[in-house]
This record gives sequence, structure tokens and C-alpha cells, in this order.
Amino acid sequence: MSNNNQRGSFSGKLGFVISAAASAVGLGNIWRFPYLTAKYGGGFFLLIYIIIACTFGFALLIAEIGLGRKTHQSAINCYSSLDKRFGFVGIITSIITIVITSYYCVIGGWILKYLVLFITNNASIAVNDSYFGSFISNNTEPMIYYIIFFALTILVIKGGVENGIEKVSKIMMPVLLFLIIIIAGYVLTLPGSMEGVKYYITPKASDVNLTTFLNSLTQVFYSLSLAMGIMITYGSYMKKEIDMEQSAVQIIIFDSIIAILAGLVIIPAVFALGSQEELKAGAGLIFVVLPKVFMSLPSPMGVIVGSLFFILVLFAALTSSISLLEAVVSTIDDKFTKGNRNNAILVSVVICLALGTLSCLGYGKLANVTFFKMQFLDLFDYVSNNVLMPIAAFFTCIFVGYIIKPKAIIDEVKISSKFKAENLFVVVMKYIAPVILVIVFLTSIGIIK
Repeated sequence: MSNNNQRGSFSGKLGFVISAAASAVGLGNIWRFPYLTAKYGGGFFLLIYIIIACTFGFALLIAEIGLGRKTHQSAINCYSSLDKRFGFVGIITSIITIVITSYYCVIGGWILKYLVLFITNNASIAVNDSYFGSFISNNTEPMIYYIIFFALTILVIKGGVENGIEKVSKIMMPVLLFLIIIIAGYVLTLPGSMEGVKYYITPKASDVNLTTFLNSLTQVFYSLSLAMGIMITYGSYMKKEIDMEQSAVQIIIFDSIIAILAGLVIIPAVFALGSQEELKAGAGLIFVVLPKVFMSLPSPMGVIVGSLFFILVLFAALTSSISLLEAVVSTIDDKFTKGNRNNAILVSVVICLALGTLSCLGYGKLANVTFFKMQFLDLFDYVSNNVLMPIAAFFTCIFVGYIIKPKAIIDEVKISSKFKAENLFVVVMKYIAPVILVIVFLTSIGIIK
């Protein structure tokens, strides 16, 4: 087991919380949360999400941070260092992180392209319904933007934990919060926007069903960076004197605020300048619908608001890609390069670049290469999020609940503070979460419909 002094660490509680919150805030908050809220019950979805985040999400977040801080290891070695029989969980988690990092940076490149369109006053071409499809099917341009975005991520990782990740997060997160408040404030002044707010927060019982609950649960995974090895890695950089329980609560609060504010940007904007049918565009909401919304504003406000929005989304994407790549680098370092961080970064970049190239060309040169009728990016997204993540989370619950026992994590939490939610943690990890995760997995693979 590595000595804690040999690993990088966050400077203190603020550095950890901001960096972990930065990891949690990503594309899932900016477009997926508002879209799901609008689709699945409005205010009811918000309520269900908050309840799940504060129970299931909190317990799993504590478990992952606790495992990291207890072992001072990334996910690849964390489980096996406590019980060799569960080393496979670390392998699964590490695979998830590598796969997600590769295609997430591709999407980050798309965001960068749209930002360039707006700041160069060329966004009018993005209004065309066919533009997004023609862009991602191009063999050269998406690769260029993907490499630029990936290079920005690598640049931060090269700085290390305190001087790279923490320093950048302390700049990006306040700017991100400021931007989303400014944009939301402006959008809410548009005629018709209040109808969008009403649609967003009004509980719609007719839309609430098992799918609503399951989507709330999977959104918690996305929002809090769970079952990806990220929080285990960040926990391994966490100093013993930092209050773990309070930090977890603050991460959840900050992450939820950003997600809710994103809804106050996107849904009222679509209502004010589009139609509620466009909320069903899913991933196309950012790349197809919102450019139309922004460019329908009087000049030059469309360009200004659109530019600010894509800066916001770019920052959110970067903060998540940084944490994803750091988890990969930590995995490679712990398992193979043994303290040579530069070599670990090099190996990580080669692996992620190779997989990312497949995702990038999956809509172009490799469009005819499909698996289960899915292009590479869609396949990687489905396998990592719908199959591997529920499996990793399930075995983490079994591991903490029944193998090392909850007391192992509870004792770790109590090093720095009392554990007020100790009973909640035990009940969720041992009894509630495992059952829910089995249902999620069976639903994801189509056995339960």
C-alpha cells in the first residue's frame, strides 16, 4: 500500500470540495438534468432527485471517498488492498473511467466547435437542422477540436493535484456559477419564459412512474461522478483532518444548485423562443435546439448569450474531463508506473486517444462499423453507463455492507468528525442500494420494462 505522503493531496477542505464538485458538475447537469426534469414529472422529478441524492447518492459518495482515503489508492488497487477477492470491482471501475474519458472528450470537442462558431459570429450556420450531423460526420474537423479539448485537459493534469486540478477548479467553478446565474437571469426576462419556469417546477403526477424513479437514480450517478473511480481517487488525495461527511453534503448541495439553475436557463429559453416539443431533442438540445433559440434573439444579444452559454458548457465539460483523466492517470500510476506520473499521463493519453478516435470517427469514416446497431460513441456510452456502472456500484455496496463492513468506512469518517448520518449510511449501503441497483441493471439491459 502506498504511503499517503507519496501521493499528491488537496490543500485542504475547500480545495477538496471545490475539486470534487467541479468533477460532479458536467454535461449531465447542463443538459441531461433539465431535459429529464421536463420529461418526467417536473417538480416531482426535482423532489425525487433531491431525495435520492441525499440518501442513496450521499451514502455511495461517502463510501467511495472513504475507500479512497482509507487505502490511499485509486480504484484499481483500492478494493484488492482490503480484500483480494474484490479486486475485479476495481478493474471494472477503471475500465468505466477509461471508456468515459475517451468519448467525453470527443463531446467536449463538439462544444468547443460551437463556442468558436458563436464567438466568431458564425453561429447562423448552426441553425440549420442538418449542420450538427454534417459536422460530426466530417473526418477531420471533429478530430481537430477533440484533440484541442483533450490537450486542455492534459495541461491541467500535468500540473498535479494541488497545482493543477485544485487551482483550475478554484477558478472555473466560481466563473461557472457566475455565468449560469447571469444567463438564467437574462433568460427569465424574456417574454414567455415564466411559462417555462412553471412547466419546470410544477409537479405532474401523470408523468411519474418507475421510469421517473430510475432516471432520477441514474442522474445521481451522472451528477455525483459515482461508480467511475473518480471519488475514490479524489478521496485518496484527501487529508485525514478534513470533515468527510460535511464535504459530501457540500458537494451534493453545490452540484444540485448548478443542475437546478441549468434548468432555469434551458427550459424557459426554449419556451420563450421555441416550443416545448423541442425539449425532447435529448442530446440535440445543446447542439440543434439552443443555437436556434439564441440566434432568434435580437442582434447582438444572440451571439453574446450563445457565447456565454457555450463558455459555461465548456467549463462544465472541462471540469469533468479533468477528473476523469486524473482517475485514469492515478489508475495507471498505481498499477503500472508506480510513482512516475509523467509516464502514467503518457500511457493514459495513448489509451484514451485511441478509443476517442474510434468515437470521433464513428459518425464519419467508421459510420458503417456498428455493434448492436450503435456507433462507437453510443456503444461506449451504453456499456459504461447502463451496464458497468450499476454493476460496479452494486458490488461496492456488497463490499462495504458485508465484506469490510460499514464500520470500516464509519471509523474513517469519524477520524475528523462525528458521523451524524451513520444509521442512514448503514441502511442504504446494506439493504436499500443493492436492491435498487439490481432493478436499475435489469431495466438497463431490457429484462425489466
